[in-house]
Amino acid sequence: MNVSRRLWIAAAAGALLLGPMALGCSSNPAPKTAKVQAGDMPEGADWTGVYYSELYGYLHLVQDNDAISGKWIRPVKDRWGELHGSVTGDLIKFSWTEHVIGAIGPNSTKEGRGYFKYKRPEGENVDDKVVGEIGRNKDEVGEPWEAVKQRNMMPDLQSIGGTGSSDIGGGDWDSENQESGAPEAPASPSDEGSAEPPSL
Repeated sequence: MNVSRRLWIAAAAGALLLGPMALGCSSNPAPKTAKVQAGDMPEGADWTGVYYSELYGYLHLVQDNDAISGKWIRPVKDRWGELHGSVTGDLIKFSWTEHVIGAIGPNSTKEGRGYFKYKRPEGENVDDKVVGEIGRNKDEVGEPWEAVKQRNMMPDLQSIGGTGSSDIGGGDWDSENQESGAPEAPASPSDEGSAEPPSL
């Protein structure tokens, strides 16, 4: 009886350990993708521009044919990010990376994928906006992101981002913005060095 009981326990333990593998289950779920369809852009609309969100700050987007690039800096200036993706009508899908300013190591960046749909509200004299989500790692959805297109603002991707030492207050010793000109010659000692100090 002891032998058959031990065999039964061993078989049950093996089934519990090997069962999920035998069924083809894995611990890595499939990435979550956005269930959105591309449509036509509103009349006269253009992806290139600057969009504002209270959470993400100013998002600068520049379209080049079917490619799009963008950068943003959070309103409290503690993080900046960049995205690169493709445009299909009123839909962009992209990969993104966000950097913590002044941080290094595994927690200094986050990355993932996302999408935006270009929207124009009903009515006269309205502001266009982008509505979408960003997800972590391979997910395309997760955190909502809505931003309003700013009028009369041109995107400037070079104004946002890391340049190394200047991100953490390291100065401009290695940049092209150094002072120009030749250093001044040191002043020669004065012959009046033996003068008496003023009396109190």
